[in-house]
Amino acid sequence: MNVFQRVLTVWRRNLDVYLVTWKVNFLPPLLEPMFYLLAFGAGLGGFVKVIPYRGGEVGYTSFIAPGMIGISVMFSSFFECTYGSYIRMYYQKTFDAIIATPLSLDEVILGEIFWGATKSFISVSIMCGVIHAFGFMKFPDLIALPFVAFLGGLFFASVAMCFTSFTPGIDAFNYPIFLFITPMSLFGGTYFPIEGLPRWAQHLAAFMPLTHLTSVTRSIAFGHWDAGVFVRLAALVVLVVPLMMLAVRLMKRRLIV
Repeated sequence: MNVFQRVLTVWRRNLDVYLVTWKVNFLPPLLEPMFYLLAFGAGLGGFVKVIPYRGGEVGYTSFIAPGMIGISVMFSSFFECTYGSYIRMYYQKTFDAIIATPLSLDEVILGEIFWGATKSFISVSIMCGVIHAFGFMKFPDLIALPFVAFLGGLFFASVAMCFTSFTPGIDAFNYPIFLFITPMSLFGGTYFPIEGLPRWAQHLAAFMPLTHLTSVTRSIAFGHWDAGVFVRLAALVVLVVPLMMLAVRLMKRRLIV
């Protein structure tokens, strides 16, 4: 087998486990957007009718729907390649079992990263169906979002694997969650425009990866295929490759004594 086939073997192993437990995995991305849309639409949306966007105004619930997709991309891939990968690595000893075969550790880590991105793809695909049913997104732009989610998932899965490479124990994942993931989910342009933040917060948000991913998902959701969308997607592609290489190198340093 070539390298791609061996990486795909690891990916398929995780997919097989996912399909066995699909009911548990299917419900969160199905119900989460319903809860958020109902809560924000009926609750906060009653006080904030419209949000300024691109020189015009859009309904508040319509504004946050693409932001929820960006958050789902980040959470799905990051949690899979932190908690999920750590459990497979230390508690289930899955990594040890796989590298006892002709597969290498590099291929195991790459398979984990691609699986994390696939979780983002699946979650966003389900969410898009729900959000479309509420009338906030339309075809054909809707079709592009799961593929954007896969690319964003590769980025966040690689970052997650870097954290996994030096996290001393599973409880220590609380640090990147609360210091890295939670601030981005709140200040990454998801629930309100970053233009309304103080100047220092706007500069901080500009360095948050989720800010740019949310900008892409929101632009696509509203049918704005401008140059900014392609520039941000190209930047993701450029960053993903070295991040994946860094994740593999750091994980090998941790696991190979």
